[in-house]
Amino acid sequence: MSWNQVKLLRDRLAREEGAVLKDWGGKAAIALAYPNSYYLGMSNLGLQTIYDKWNSLDHMVCERIFWEPPPEGPAGYLPLSVESQRPPTDFGMLAFSISYELDFFNVPRFLRAAGIPERAVDREEGHPLVICGGPCATANPEPLSLFFDAFVVGEGEPVLCALAEVAEMAGDRDAQLSALSQMPGVYVPLVHRPLKLAGEEFPGVVRQLEWDMEQYPTMSRIYTRDTELGDLGLMEIARGCGRGCRFCLVGYLSRPPRFRSMERLLEDAREALCHRERIGLVGPIVSDHPQLEELVLALRAMGAKLSFSSLRTDNLSPVVVRALAESGTRTVTIAPEAGSERLRRFINKGVTAEDCYRAADLIGQHGVKQAKMYFMVGLPTETDEDIVAMADLALACKARLDRRHPGSQVTLNVSPFVPKPFTPLQWAAMTSPAVITRRLNLLRARLKPRGVQVRADSPQWYWVEGILSRGDHRLGEVLAHTEETSLGAWQRAAQECAVDVDSYIDHALPMDAPLPWSVVDAGMPTKFFRMELGRAQRLHYSHPCPPTGCKLCGVC
Repeated sequence: MSWNQVKLLRDRLAREEGAVLKDWGGKAAIALAYPNSYYLGMSNLGLQTIYDKWNSLDHMVCERIFWEPPPEGPAGYLPLSVESQRPPTDFGMLAFSISYELDFFNVPRFLRAAGIPERAVDREEGHPLVICGGPCATANPEPLSLFFDAFVVGEGEPVLCALAEVAEMAGDRDAQLSALSQMPGVYVPLVHRPLKLAGEEFPGVVRQLEWDMEQYPTMSRIYTRDTELGDLGLMEIARGCGRGCRFCLVGYLSRPPRFRSMERLLEDAREALCHRERIGLVGPIVSDHPQLEELVLALRAMGAKLSFSSLRTDNLSPVVVRALAESGTRTVTIAPEAGSERLRRFINKGVTAEDCYRAADLIGQHGVKQAKMYFMVGLPTETDEDIVAMADLALACKARLDRRHPGSQVTLNVSPFVPKPFTPLQWAAMTSPAVITRRLNLLRARLKPRGVQVRADSPQWYWVEGILSRGDHRLGEVLAHTEETSLGAWQRAAQECAVDVDSYIDHALPMDAPLPWSVVDAGMPTKFFRMELGRAQRLHYSHPCPPTGCKLCGVC
């Protein structure tokens, strides 16, 4: 611990609105741990919701800890809580929230720096209980199972109070693990894996869902300018997605779609507008909210400037685009995901080239001169012709913008496809970094001379993301031995641990082979995903979830 670090945290705390400082006397203490920077973590609405709920309990203290070692490295670094600058070992429970696979690397480093045994099996009485939640914990907890005592599978709201009760049992670690293993939606590797290996009945931990979207309003609780979305008051207006894009983890693992009422959203917006003039509406597909246009008009009448986390190309509304333009938005995003109609049918995107043209026209009509287009490269069955179609679609959209605003800007954000658990493409091989790089170069060669930018992150790191997405418990040792977040360190650690990491992702998985994520029961049978994969191969379109009455996937 250094005085500079303490001063940084105290200064940061002084700039916040909404932080909770509680007396520790007679209370159980939980630290919300985010294995990345404060700048990124404080835009995480899930973290803020849990923080608010646990601090609303009289018998609980909840504080936040982020992973922010100095540029020279983590040697001698001790992560401290924002609120009281206490070390992790002062807390009875560390609750990690993990949304991105590449943050896995920071988990063993965080534990080592905190003086906590990184392997769960080595912890004793007096060590904090270390649990994990978030999308990665639900999709496939196994790569992290070496480090965590327990995983919360699914949405956190249904189990928050029960977890608080377990935190109060500090001092009896065996009793805590036993209690956790009997809770719905909690996976305890040290208890559950031996059952599975012994062939005993263990169908998987059932994913938890919060059905009452009004009970736990998810919105900004702490306002700070020191974060990625610091100029916004964020409000979750929907959860889950029923569109059924066959590559999308959220589209399956957060089913079914659930919406918050316009009345409650306007009530929350009044509170948010006391802190920020811009409201960010958050959800897997904000434009699918059944009352979106009425909500947008009401928010604009209240004086709110608006931002949206996600919009569908095929139902882009003039009301929404006008509100964005009036709010000062300079760039509107559309997401065709694939260039050719054939490939969009394969992934069940449900968007046509005509939808993209209409969106470009609509953007231009309302004075917006810049568009961002999201695509993926490396999808199963993709060919170079699909890359050419991607370029052609982008150029056609730019031409439509240019008709109203000569010199308009179109930027492509292109991400390599990563096969995710609990999707119809979970068995697919991942396209190699070499092929991805060649196709990105082909795309750039066709677009750069025409003034269209292509932005893409490292294909090699997406390859690592794919390994971590689809891996098993053996990856824990590789992560523990990776000295720094670099490709070279990762490859050396894999060799040292004698784990063929590429084998998790470089070939299609057998359809009848056991999958590491079978420890989770997501509510959808394997036969449903096989059916959807068959429909993809036949280029058959699957309709979105209806409002009620569907039993196809099993969730409802």
